[in-house]
Amino acid sequence: MNPRLEVNVGGVRLANPIICGSGEHLIEPSGVLAAIEHGAGAVVVKSTNESEAARAQLAKTDYALFDSTWQRLPWDFAPAADASLLNRSGLFPRSYESWLQQTADLVAQQGPSVVVPSIIPASYEHASTLAAEVVSVTGCKAIEVNIGAPHGRQAAPGAIALESDPDRVFALVTQIRQVIDVPMWVKLTGQSDDVAALAAAAFDAGADAATLMGRFMAFLPNLETQAPELGTMAAFGGGWALPLTCRWLALTRAQVGSSRALMATNGARNGLDVARFLLAGASAVQMNSAVFTGGFGVVRRSIDELDAYLSAQGDTATGLVGRAADRLQAYSEQTEDAERWQEFVPPQSRPATES
Repeated sequence: MNPRLEVNVGGVRLANPIICGSGEHLIEPSGVLAAIEHGAGAVVVKSTNESEAARAQLAKTDYALFDSTWQRLPWDFAPAADASLLNRSGLFPRSYESWLQQTADLVAQQGPSVVVPSIIPASYEHASTLAAEVVSVTGCKAIEVNIGAPHGRQAAPGAIALESDPDRVFALVTQIRQVIDVPMWVKLTGQSDDVAALAAAAFDAGADAATLMGRFMAFLPNLETQAPELGTMAAFGGGWALPLTCRWLALTRAQVGSSRALMATNGARNGLDVARFLLAGASAVQMNSAVFTGGFGVVRRSIDELDAYLSAQGDTATGLVGRAADRLQAYSEQTEDAERWQEFVPPQSRPATES
């Protein structure tokens, strides 16, 4: 392992902080193995749950890339730097039993990367039973409990749980914590007024790491057809989301303390974006859309870019964590300059200079 890149995330040692996040590109074993081959510190396999409706939903998915002027881009696995992803999604399309066996086989051959099963509970009633069976059968080093899937409120009733209430997060994580003894990574929604409160509730209930944050739901009209793109509302994410995720990382770190492991998702496109997330307080970064739309080479390039940055800085990934977040200041602490604003006003709006 490269000591510059090694990190510990909620009790799990990773060779580097770049995690290939759960998505359609990880439905087949070949996708998981490709992520491992390209060096991902961990791979979170495509999520499943106990709901037939969630499996059926994958047949109604759709995907589109847009640039910053809302022009649709070709899906050529070489997206423009400003590309954003709009999509509907579903869970693993085959039976839960086949997912369980496939995931167990992948965990057994994971090598230097850590293969992490991911469940998106459809209901409280089955969540702990599901988690306990997944841990027992797969022998995994960690499990992801995703309660922040952006499609939760658009999916068929009872298909996917999306929790935005701290009390409900606490209750669900407590229930699962009682039946598993491996590290639990809890993935949280960004569709909340207080993501930090959700993370605090998860940690209080026994989570080992919290991932911030699920993508947002969006609605994009098409000017030619005058209909919604994809025909529906859909999850939306891109590089523009990075500062929003960084804000919640910093606020959460301030609330729960620096000893709690946070992971970032939503906004990372390359290794320098990963460094930005580390500086904001993340111990590791889940890259999902960037890999889904750009191919598995994104993983290797991001690792190399991060390593080059750390080498140039004489730093380590662990040393970077939270450094910018811990220097965050309030507006009131900034240096006063009564004339500063005038530099940013169009010339025609500036006060006339006295002769």
